[in-house]
Amino acid sequence: MKIGILYDGLSAASPDQLITGTVDAVAAELASEGNEIVRIPASPDARWIDRLRRARVDLVFNLCESIDGVAALEPPVISVLELLDIPYSGSSSWTTSLCLRKHVVNGALERAGLPVPKFAVVRRGGAIPSVGFPAICKPAAEDASIGVEQRSVVRTTRQLTERVGAMLERWDEVLVQRYVEGREVNVGILGDGVLPIAEIDFGRMPKGMWRIVTYKSKWETGSDEDIGSSPRCPARLPAAVATQLRRVAIAAWRLVGGSGYGRVDMRIDERGRPWILEVNANPDLAPDAGLARMARVAGIEYGALVRQICELGLHRSRDGVTTAERWALAQRLSGVATEPPAALDLFAGEA
Repeated sequence: MKIGILYDGLSAASPDQLITGTVDAVAAELASEGNEIVRIPASPDARWIDRLRRARVDLVFNLCESIDGVAALEPPVISVLELLDIPYSGSSSWTTSLCLRKHVVNGALERAGLPVPKFAVVRRGGAIPSVGFPAICKPAAEDASIGVEQRSVVRTTRQLTERVGAMLERWDEVLVQRYVEGREVNVGILGDGVLPIAEIDFGRMPKGMWRIVTYKSKWETGSDEDIGSSPRCPARLPAAVATQLRRVAIAAWRLVGGSGYGRVDMRIDERGRPWILEVNANPDLAPDAGLARMARVAGIEYGALVRQICELGLHRSRDGVTTAERWALAQRLSGVATEPPAALDLFAGEA
């Protein structure tokens, strides 16, 4: 089989520069099975589209989470694959677009009755609604923990105003959300199943620092925040809590129309209640990243994980939902429309 590996060709200028290592790892696994591999670096000038068409691949293994580090370009890249009717791995352009805009997906989750911490989106010149304290401030449409720092968590109105003001100098929209004290867990999804739950162990986080996953935690190896936020899989959780986490994760994943593989990040508060922080479509697939780690605990080695993701892309389920129906659903969940959407039942899961 001829497989194209699509990735950010200018990723060296972004925090996802390690994507080249992931491309090498995926290419090696697929080539070892006798597949012909074509590397397709995506670029702003769109020449990659001509290269893709000429390659005539049977499948695109999509590792493109941005172009030149711009995460907002991930959904349009997938749209090209859909327009060309080329099978691809991972979630659709609709799903990735929904998940990328944190306040939009939060609204969808909330309207579906799933647990989301109180939130608001702030734009330039707009008021800052109250969500309670402590609160955490993030870019409303970024990936890879960009814009998340220790000072992202605020305790007072003054701190909130200063932090949001500083962020609006760089981003058009800022998500302000109630900070949930408690354990942080990641629920990996592969196909229709849930992988062993992982937990972020903040036990070595220096005293006085917030127990959150920041940009430094992910990208500055050896930093205090990196050392203080180490992953542990499987997480040590009461059976009832683990069951609830899995049910909430699957419900959220079905709601956003996720496909192939994904990750749902959650917090567990002091009463044992799960709260959804983020739904990640097409999360990091590096051999040492969270999803691969969870798969290994489940007995799925990296090569088998890559092959399974390919198979899921080739045999993507046809759920019968058109783009128009998905758009109508998005409007419904965001509060634009008022009638209950029939399409909602297609994403209904255990909640």
